Amino acid sequence: MTSPTIEVPLYRVAHGRAGDKGNRSNISLIAWAPALYETLVAEVTPERVRDVFAARKPSAVRRYLLPNLHAMNFVLDDVLDGGVNRSMNLDSHGKSLSFLLLDMRITVPGHQIELLRGQDSP
Repeated sequence: MTSPTIEVPLYRVAHGRAGDKGNRSNISLIAWAPALYETLVAEVTPERVRDVFAARKPSAVRRYLLPNLHAMNFVLDDVLDGGVNRSMNLDSHGKSLSFLLLDMRITVPGHQIELLRGQDSP
């Protein structure tokens, strides 16, 4: 018998940071608890991240796993409207892109519910 699951926004499982270099965004996710890392790896795939950022039309999405830190890093190419010096975008650095990713819904096994952050209902 499988464990029941719950669907939650990613921010309940991990926190994030975003940075940039030219037209490339770099978004890191760090699990709130080490036990949540495997769920993070299973749920937050390059394909799902590409879907979240589909409107920005990334030319590439790469994921780098950092298991010793219970973290992962995504590099998204061509998502910053040309970068800081070329873009008319209000957030040409892409600092707020981590918030867009953290709003993605993921499925968490029921036995991990006590590890989640926040009071958001499922």
